[in-house]
Amino acid sequence: MPHNPDPVVSVVIPCHDYARYLPEAVSSILAQTFQDWELLIVDDGSTDDTAEVARSLVARHPDRRIRLVQRANGGVSAARNTGIEAAAGRYILPLDADDVIAPTMLEKTVAVLEDNPGIAIASTDVFTFTDDDLPPQAMSLPAYSRELMLQRLIMFYCSLYRREAWQTVGGYDESMRAGEDWDFWVGCVEHGFDAHHIHEPLFGARNKDTGLHVEAAENDLAIRARIVANHPSLFKPVSRDWARAVLGQGAEAWLRDDHVPDDILTRAAEMDHFLTAVMALQRTARVQHYHIQRLQQELAAHRRAAGSPVQEKEPAPTAVSTV
Repeated sequence: MPHNPDPVVSVVIPCHDYARYLPEAVSSILAQTFQDWELLIVDDGSTDDTAEVARSLVARHPDRRIRLVQRANGGVSAARNTGIEAAAGRYILPLDADDVIAPTMLEKTVAVLEDNPGIAIASTDVFTFTDDDLPPQAMSLPAYSRELMLQRLIMFYCSLYRREAWQTVGGYDESMRAGEDWDFWVGCVEHGFDAHHIHEPLFGARNKDTGLHVEAAENDLAIRARIVANHPSLFKPVSRDWARAVLGQGAEAWLRDDHVPDDILTRAAEMDHFLTAVMALQRTARVQHYHIQRLQQELAAHRRAAGSPVQEKEPAPTAVSTV
């Protein structure tokens, strides 16, 4: 395939000690129906064999625009910024090394931005998957709303956006360990960039018991304070005063409910309800899946004991949850 100097899309994959997941993430890019892309793998100071795995992927696909960028460890925000700075595409898609995208992700999100000059971001619903054999679960997200974005995170980090949005916002806040994607989207709100949500699960998030999403959930109020401080014009004076107190001396005291402004506390409660519902649905699906497996095993054992031929078991149906 001829290499055009400027691809339409630049996919940026930061990777820190996730070499074991990297080939799967890259495979999901290679499988895209939309082909005019480049891929930048940013090795964020990994201590595993991330660089070697990335080089082998580059060598294995010499006809594709795949590059390895290496830097000292600085966190996901710094790694994303480094990759985007080196990218040539007019549209950017961040993808973490342990996640994947569906084959039509780029095709459908690019079409939104190409057909709508006033839209800067194209987001999608998500499907979650695990390292075991639990069927993927689809999760629907609400239509984009500026006000709703200030209340809770309604877009996943893996959304396609125009490069000028990143330039105008100033990139991802490299001082934030978690919640940096929400802060970035709020920055887009602040600068007037609009978004469109595709109600189709095209982004696949690996569901693990650890990771930055867990840290973000556990530190929700502190992250909210940081976002308020970063974008003060979008919030009430009482919220701005609270955020300054949280980020100053005696932060722990200001995180107690009796010191949190009503609008912040209400929004945090809405986020808690949302996350609780998601986790409950995931636990229910896991229990149902393993119950079906046990029933299939017991049925197979019964048939063997009765001398009946054991039929091939049918795959368990995919659990679909909506939130």
